[in-house]
Amino acid sequence: MANIKSAKKRILVNETKAARNKAIKSKVKTYVKKVETAVEKKDVEAAKAALKEAISVINKAGSKGVYHKNTCSRKISRLTKAVNEIA
Repeated sequence: MANIKSAKKRILVNETKAARNKAIKSKVKTYVKKVETAVEKKDVEAAKAALKEAISVINKAGSKGVYHKNTCSRKISRLTKAVNEIA
């Protein structure tokens, strides 16, 4: 364990940030899974609705620095492509 006060603070701050990032990534995965499930069932309306929500969540994660902007774009692109193929 660290002895210096600033090092102790860094440990606490890093734990807080890691927990926040983990929660956000988990939320993104949940919304992505909803889109993929709707695509598998070939439910166009549900897939489009889920895609809209997923795009919003992914962009928020990108703006908070959890994902790189290109990663966000790639995820959105792949989901959109999957939804458009069943439409």
